[in-house]
Amino acid sequence: MPRQIITTPNAPSSALFSQGVRAGSQIFVSGTTGVDPGTGRPAGDTIQAQTRQALANCEAILGAGGASLDDVVEVGVLLTDPQDFAGMNEEYARWFPADPPTRYAARLGAEIPGLLVSIRMTACLD
Repeated sequence: MPRQIITTPNAPSSALFSQGVRAGSQIFVSGTTGVDPGTGRPAGDTIQAQTRQALANCEAILGAGGASLDDVVEVGVLLTDPQDFAGMNEEYARWFPADPPTRYAARLGAEIPGLLVSIRMTACLD
């Protein structure tokens, strides 16, 4: 099955990984941080601000691949500090208010100064 690399200037990028990949009817969004693509810096110093930006970045990647948050079937959340779980949930619930996708949360193993959250997604298209 051929794969299509998804790129957008509206989300952080790296030469080391693709922002997203479409394979058949599935779109896989790489772990995406709460970094503002315009400044290259974290969107704020709270878990809510960085979660909001990470979700906006994921949404931009999905959109570049022809999908939306409504197509998301799985979300993975990595937190630098597990005590930020409640604050992350506070913002996350605004993005998936009903019939949310499956989700897991774990501790982020890499220590990157200022980074509080990384979110990855899988979406399925008809």
